[in-house]
Amino acid sequence: MSHDPQLARLGLFDARVPRYTSYPTAPHFGPEVGPGDMARWIEAVPEFSDVSLYVHVPFCRRLCWFCACRTQGTTSDEPVRAYVQMLKAELALLRAHLPRGVTLSRLHWGGGTPTLLGPDLIRELADAIQAVAPMAEDGEFSVEIDPNEIDDARLDALAAAGMNRASIGVQDFDPMIQKAIGRDQAYELTRNVAMRIRDRGVASLNTDILYGLPFQTGPRIADSVQKLLTLSPDRVALYGYAHVPWMSRRQQMIPSDAMPTPEERLALFETACQLFLWDGYVEVGIDHFAKPEDGLARALQTGALRRNFQGYTDDPAKVLIGLGASSISRFPQGYAQNASGTADHTKAIREGRFSTHRGHAFRGEDLLRARIIEALMCEFRVLKEELLREFDTSAARVDALFRAAAAGFGDMVQVTGEGFFIPERARPLTRMIARAFDAYDSEKARHSAAI
Repeated sequence: MSHDPQLARLGLFDARVPRYTSYPTAPHFGPEVGPGDMARWIEAVPEFSDVSLYVHVPFCRRLCWFCACRTQGTTSDEPVRAYVQMLKAELALLRAHLPRGVTLSRLHWGGGTPTLLGPDLIRELADAIQAVAPMAEDGEFSVEIDPNEIDDARLDALAAAGMNRASIGVQDFDPMIQKAIGRDQAYELTRNVAMRIRDRGVASLNTDILYGLPFQTGPRIADSVQKLLTLSPDRVALYGYAHVPWMSRRQQMIPSDAMPTPEERLALFETACQLFLWDGYVEVGIDHFAKPEDGLARALQTGALRRNFQGYTDDPAKVLIGLGASSISRFPQGYAQNASGTADHTKAIREGRFSTHRGHAFRGEDLLRARIIEALMCEFRVLKEELLREFDTSAARVDALFRAAAAGFGDMVQVTGEGFFIPERARPLTRMIARAFDAYDSEKARHSAAI
């Protein structure tokens, strides 16, 4: 695949495009959505329905250089304790607006480093969430775990709180690469933590690994993937490292001259991909892999696979509520993002209002285009019949959208009477093809590399 000259001719190795974990993407959010909208959209959630809840903990003991997430370093537990008290107040505010009977189909603690919370804070936060919205019978509670910041007491507290899926960020096991990205995390430590997680009856394990890191080569990424496979993760996210030092100042610590070329990035991805496939994993979307019995693989088979800010998901909920600084919520009406700064977010909550400072209310063809993009990102196809059934549009309009998007890609896409299809050899172009359905100005933001 990496030797297909059409990939280069179509600009794969030069393009910067969104990852499309939302549509429109976050750079197009604006101040027209505020706290009042957030409150009204929560109140409009149907009674006795399932929602998804994301809790953002922005603190880290150390700031990894590769990371572009909203995080802040702390050597003290005091800011963490104060933040948990703020989260409890935010949960109380949510409870005041949330209709009765709502349960959680998914609960995810992310960051930052959620495992900075001590056992007492884990219990305190879990109890506060339970008081607002308990887990659904088949709900999933996942937590991002840093092997460098976890112990038995915290694992015990998380397991007692109901954690049934854990997520470990690996990035790469090569010591030279870890040093270059500011992330020391030995394989032996990671393996030990994975074993301790499973010893507590946690059913599922996710891992993240990156390609496109400095000094990364085919043999090095193959060695890291083979070590990762010994952990037998249920899901793997194989993300392309986004080198965006203009957005994340800490990435300026990473030697730019040691970065692989775009062509080398694609070769690294294909090396890792082949190893996962050889080990029996199912390829899910553009960058995930799952064991055949995992929920993601089943969702792919049934057409239930979806995409959100955490990547691919089998979560059926139509509402995702984000708590904590910088978190983004998604409702049928639009997106709402909390204030990015911890101080600004906390101030709003203390004043008894949501900290929503930007967002986007769906209008025009937003939902139609969002579904087309999501379907392409999930299944590499979109069926016309599905769009006509779900949206107030016409066959002529759908055909026009398909033709316009296909115009620049030649035989790398297929348009038929049934729908729009991306053949296997063109899948590295998926994000670029999805962009052809994006009605918003993609030049407004500097996105990550297309591969």
